[in-house]
Amino acid sequence: MAFDSLSEKLQNVFKNLRSKGKLTEDDVKAALKEVKMALLEADVNFKVVKQFTKSVQERAIGQDVMNGLNPGQMVIKIVNEEMIKLMGSETTEIAFRPGKELTVIMMVGLQGAGKTTTTAKIAGKLKSKGKKSLLVACDVYRPAAIEQLKINGEKQGVEVFSMGDKNKPADIAKAAVEHAKKNDFNVVIIDTAGRLHIDEDMMAELIEIKEATDVFQTILVVDAMTGQDAVNVAGTFDEKIGIDGVVITKLDGDTRGGAALSIRAVTGKPILYAGMGEKLSDLEQFYPERMASRILGMGDVLSMIEKAQENIDEEQAKKLEQKMRKNEFDFEMYLDSMSQMKKMGGLSSVMGMMPGMGIGGGKMPDIDTDEAEKGMARTEAIIYSMTPEERRNPKLLNPSRKARIARGAGVDVSEVNRLVKQFEQTKKFMKQMPGMMGGKKGRRGGGGLGGLFKGLPF
Repeated sequence: MAFDSLSEKLQNVFKNLRSKGKLTEDDVKAALKEVKMALLEADVNFKVVKQFTKSVQERAIGQDVMNGLNPGQMVIKIVNEEMIKLMGSETTEIAFRPGKELTVIMMVGLQGAGKTTTTAKIAGKLKSKGKKSLLVACDVYRPAAIEQLKINGEKQGVEVFSMGDKNKPADIAKAAVEHAKKNDFNVVIIDTAGRLHIDEDMMAELIEIKEATDVFQTILVVDAMTGQDAVNVAGTFDEKIGIDGVVITKLDGDTRGGAALSIRAVTGKPILYAGMGEKLSDLEQFYPERMASRILGMGDVLSMIEKAQENIDEEQAKKLEQKMRKNEFDFEMYLDSMSQMKKMGGLSSVMGMMPGMGIGGGKMPDIDTDEAEKGMARTEAIIYSMTPEERRNPKLLNPSRKARIARGAGVDVSEVNRLVKQFEQTKKFMKQMPGMMGGKKGRRGGGGLGGLFKGLPF
């Protein structure tokens, strides 16, 4: 995932710094040279890297740091603070017109950046905040884009305004705004056409839409996979039509992630959201301090808690915990636990937010997330091959039943035996350690993360 390599390299640098009792000026310079190389390899803009390392060095080579009790830790703190500053310090929200005035948002970007999907994702985010949004299909050159917006709009429960592909985008946008005013919408989000490259026709069309609809916010969608090109695209769009914020997509992909660390510094425009997957829920508010924490291997527990609150069924979590407290542990609970994990983006997504495990979760001690995810999929297949009675009462699983389950799941019977053994060990463990579920004193309730990882077969 994005930043895996950078995160690993920076953590190695920090490990060396921590191991030194006292730092010399040469130690700091040597460490920053490695930081500089790691950032450049992550495709961070050269000028940005130069300024970043200069700022860290100026702060790090000082009496307070060099003569402090823990100079290595102080240097890491400075790197963290400068990285937050690099990405914007403050979290920026989409701005809206005051009161009940209609806010028109225009989504722009090159073809393939994920603009149409991101448009629907943002509409979903705004809906959860009480905004009534109207999506507008203005990509008339790609009929599939119109259909895609309609499908995604329906999934999000948001109305889509379309006049097909025979009208001018500016006319469609203007008609959509009139429709929104008559039907009490407070936000209009226009999905515009992208191109493979920036050209004059595209820019002229965007300016025309902007003038016809009094656009209040212009949001650029860029693909993190394109690295420095994403930064150049952002600069050109801002220069030609003016942008108010950026959404970076595909930060979950196999990318070096340098765009996220460069865009704010180069364009001065804030990153509003980060696209972390293809699902319509996979859009995260961009918090500079949390992203810096994840890059530096310090985890992002706040985002993990928020993700749990958004995606986990609290009632289901409470029932799961109550069952565990009573030692009523069965294979249905395995399925419930895995379902909760999936809603949060899977094991690698959750592990990537934990301190010391890197942004992508790919360099964790003891756990190979890819293998663990495959193991969870096999476990699901085995459990779904059981009858409901067998799931609720595993004592029924005799050799002939296990053989039938193995055939149904497409696995060897040894895997079924292994799962049953894991189940019995986990149940015994739960019985021996009632305190692990939290006693009555100081208990904070059964919702949230309670019971999420317990019982998972890895």
